[in-house]
Formats: sequence, structure tokens, C-alpha cells
Amino acid sequence: MKLNDIHDNPGARKNRIRVGRGIGSGKGKTGGRGQKGQKSRSGVAIKGFEGGQMPLHMRLPKRGFNNPFGKDYAEVNLGTVQKFIDAKKLDAKKDIDHEALKAAGLARGGKDGVRLLGKGDLTTKAKFVVAGASKGAIEAVEKAGGSVEVLPKPQPESEKKLARAEANKAKKSK
Repeated sequence: MKLNDIHDNPGARKNRIRVGRGIGSGKGKTGGRGQKGQKSRSGVAIKGFEGGQMPLHMRLPKRGFNNPFGKDYAEVNLGTVQKFIDAKKLDAKKDIDHEALKAAGLARGGKDGVRLLGKGDLTTKAKFVVAGASKGAIEAVEKAGGSVEVLPKPQPESEKKLARAEANKAKKSK
């Protein structure tokens, strides 16, 4: 094979059609848009519009909701942690926290930290510093000779505001 022999499969690339460039092109005058009407004009956005009939996405039943107070944890199983330790992608001698798991490629996402789950076996002694852990995970880590430090939950914004208000009240009363 030579560099000059390399080419796309037939039909892999399609040439762009220049519409509205005269009768001879076959796509002149209306440019393939038919005659008149809303769709023949520019600036049309009618995805999901059904001519006044109730659209499908509104006819279908809705289920569930998005909890505005729900926490987003990256869930990590002990079995996968052990695999990464065996593959030398994680150092068991150092604390295993969110940054270490993220750097190894184990914890994806997890805006509110990492939650340790007990699926799989852990044989290496390691210290975990995580936002949350299941009972089974804590037992498995301690059985292997390690420890789990669960970080305190961050104070909600409403409680912070209350604390600030009380502090300001105390200052004014002095």
C-alpha cells in the first residue's frame, strides 16, 4: 500500500449541492423547498409542532422529578479499587480520596464527593477519605486492616444564612 493509493470508500463523502443557482442546476428558483408556505421561508422552528394538535411530548404521561437537594456522588466499588491497586494505578500507601480516584480514572463526576460501596473484595490495607461509605464497605476495609474517614457533610446554605444573621444580631446587641 502506498500513500497515493489511500482513498475513501465510494459514497463515503457526498458533495454539497448549491441550491438556488439557476434553472439548469435542477435546484434553482425554490431551492428544493417546494412552493410557498412557512417551511419555504427562513427562520422556521416547528420541531414537535403538530398544527395546533396537542404535541406528542405533552400527550405522554410524565413520571418522576429532579430533586433540587439531591446529592451527586461518584460511586466506587471496593473490587474496582483493588484492581487499580494491583495494576499500580492507585497507591495504597497514600490516602485514597476523591482526587486520587479521579486521577486514576475511577471516580467520574461526583460533584459532592465519592461514596464507597462494598461490592467486590479488598485485600490491601488502605486509608480512604470519602464523603460517604456503606456499612459493608467500612467493614470490608477494616477487615483488610485499613480505615475509612467519612468527611462531614457541608452545611446547607440556609443554615449558613441563619448563622450569619445570628452573628450580626449578637454584634448589634453589644
